[in-house]
Amino acid sequence: MDFWQRYRAIDARDTRFDGQFYTAVRTTGIYCRPSCPARTPKAGNVTFYETSAAAHDAGYRACKRCLPEAVPGTPAWNLRSDIAGRAMRLINDGVINRDGVEGLAARLGYSSRQLNRILSHELGAGPLSLARASRAQTARTLLVSTSMKVADIAFAAGFSSVRQFNETIGEVFAMTPSALRATARRHQAPALTAVSSTALTLNLPYREPFDPGVFDFLAVRAIPGIEEGTSRSYARTLRLANGDARFRVDYDAGAPGRPLVLTIGAVDLRDLPSLLSRVRRLLDLDADPVAIDTALAADPRLAASVANAPGMRMPGAVDPQELLVRAMIGQQITVAAARTALVQLSSAGSESLVPADGLHRLFPTAAQIAESGFELLREPRIDSVRGAAAAMASGDLDFGYGDDLPGLEAKLLPLAGVGPWTVGYVAMRVIGAPDVFLASDAAVRNGIRSLAQGRNGPELSPDFRELSPWRSYATMHLWRAASAAQAAARAATLSGAPAKTPTRKKVTQ
Repeated sequence: MDFWQRYRAIDARDTRFDGQFYTAVRTTGIYCRPSCPARTPKAGNVTFYETSAAAHDAGYRACKRCLPEAVPGTPAWNLRSDIAGRAMRLINDGVINRDGVEGLAARLGYSSRQLNRILSHELGAGPLSLARASRAQTARTLLVSTSMKVADIAFAAGFSSVRQFNETIGEVFAMTPSALRATARRHQAPALTAVSSTALTLNLPYREPFDPGVFDFLAVRAIPGIEEGTSRSYARTLRLANGDARFRVDYDAGAPGRPLVLTIGAVDLRDLPSLLSRVRRLLDLDADPVAIDTALAADPRLAASVANAPGMRMPGAVDPQELLVRAMIGQQITVAAARTALVQLSSAGSESLVPADGLHRLFPTAAQIAESGFELLREPRIDSVRGAAAAMASGDLDFGYGDDLPGLEAKLLPLAGVGPWTVGYVAMRVIGAPDVFLASDAAVRNGIRSLAQGRNGPELSPDFRELSPWRSYATMHLWRAASAAQAAARAATLSGAPAKTPTRKKVTQ
C-alpha cells in the first residue's frame, strides 16, 4: 500500500488494517491503529510504520484511546517469504527470548550485523526492538486480561528483570503497569482472570468474519489423549521449550463480539509468548478474511462456497516436526485411516506432566518415533517415517516457522517418501504459505468436480492461478466441498435415493 491508500484507510477507520500498519502523528507524538476513533490527522503530520517497534524507535508512544497493541497481527509475515517475514515469524515464536539475536541470525543464515541491517531497512527496527515490541504486546495482554502478579507478567512476557519491564511499559505506553492494568475496566470485559501463575484465560483478537470450520478440520483429526475437538472448540497438550503445556480454545458465536477464548490449563511462563503465537498460527487469526474472500469470490467456481462460509481459515501447526510426521502418514489414505495409524503411533509418546480433562499424553518426539514408534505403524511408509524421524532427531533435518517454500523443498524433497504434495501441505500448515495449490490431491479434484456441476461459463485455469496469492484458501474451500459431497452421497445411499459417489479421497488434509 502507498501513503494515500493507507491515509484513506485511516480516514475510513477501516478495522481490516488494524495490525497491518501503524499511524504516527508528529504533532501529538503518539501512534495509533488505523481504526482509531480520534479525529483524522492532517496528512502532512502523518508517518506510517510497518511495525509498532519502528514507531517506538522513532520516539512515538502508543495511543491510550485505541490501544494499537490490542489488535491481530499482520498477515504479511506469511505473505512475505523474504528474510523480514521469516524473521518476524521466528521472533513471534520467541526465538530471541530463547537464543538471542545470534540464534535468530543463525537460523536465517545471516550474521547478526547483516540481519540487523536488513530488518532496520525493511521494517524500520532491528531484531532487539522488534522482540521488545513483541514482549510489550504480551505484557499488555496479560496486564489487562489477568490478575497475575506484575513480577510474573514481566518474566512471562520475556523480560529479564522487573526493572526492564517497567521501563519498557513506560516507554511504549507512557503508563505504569498498574495504570495500564486499570484500563481493563474501561476496555475489557471483567470476566478474564488468572487461576494461577500457569493457568490463564484470554480473549484472542481476530479480524471478522470468522468461519469456525477450522475447528471441524482439527476435530476429525484429533488424537485421543493428545487432542480433543468439537465444532466450536479445540484442546490439546503440547511440548514447549521449557516444559509441557495444555490449552483449550472455545468459540462462542452467540456472545457479544463472538469471542475466541483461550484457556491455558498449564504452561511454564517462559513459554507463554511462544504458546500464544502458536495458537494464533493454528487458527490463522492474523489473516485478512475480507481481502481473501473478495479475491476468491471472483471465481465463479468458489463464489457460492465463499458466500456460505465467509472468513474461512487455514489451519496451522503448533509443532512443525509433528506436522511432517502426520503428513507423511496421512498421504494417499483417508483421514479416518490416518487417524487410526496416528492413534497407534501415539502410544510411543510420553505421559504429559500436566494431565487434565482427558488430555494426558504428548505426541511422540522424533527420537521416540525413530527408536520405537515405527513398530506401532501398520502401513507401507514405515521406513520413510522412521528415516524422517531419525533425521529430525539427529538434527540433520531442521525446519520450522523461519523457512520459506524453496527452503522447505530443498530440505524435505530429498527424504524418501516425501513428494510435492507433502511439501505443499507442510508449507500451508507450518509457514502459513497462502499460495499453495495441491493439484494432485484427490479431494481437491473431487471438490472441483462438485463445485463445477451445472456451471456454465468461461474456461478457467485448472490450477486456479487467477486467485494467486490465495490458492491455499481456495484449497480449503475445495476440501470442504469434497467432504460435503461425500456426506451427501452417504446420506443418499442410506435413504435409497440414487446419487453419484465421488472418487474415494486418497489423502488426508
